[in-house]
Amino acid sequence: MLSKEMQTALNTQINQEMYSAYLYLAMAAFFAGKNLDGFSHWMRLQFNEELVHAGKLFDYVIDRDGEVDLKSIAAPEKRWKSILAACEAAYDAEVNNTAQINAIMDLAASIPDHATRVMLQWFIEEQ
Repeated sequence: MLSKEMQTALNTQINQEMYSAYLYLAMAAFFAGKNLDGFSHWMRLQFNEELVHAGKLFDYVIDRDGEVDLKSIAAPEKRWKSILAACEAAYDAEVNNTAQINAIMDLAASIPDHATRVMLQWFIEEQ
């Protein structure tokens, strides 16, 4: 069973992964609008990867008899000043996701919640 604190943290991360998926999909559209098909394709791949991340967390919360609490997903930017600015925004999103996963790992260590630490190890290695 998940602690309430861990359940909240994991639900927040599900939302963050969904936001990242939205962000990357917006970037795919931005790049497609500039006829940068390779960039657009890459962002579609990143979009799908973030959906997988959200799904893993979703399944984990359910498997641990927790309650999934889906919140609204913030709308991402849809235009960037330049190609470089869009790539920097993608990088910043990844840095943020890594920091959040690390914070959840720290929480799991402090509780302690060994099962969640094992599950999060996949994310840490993947990031």
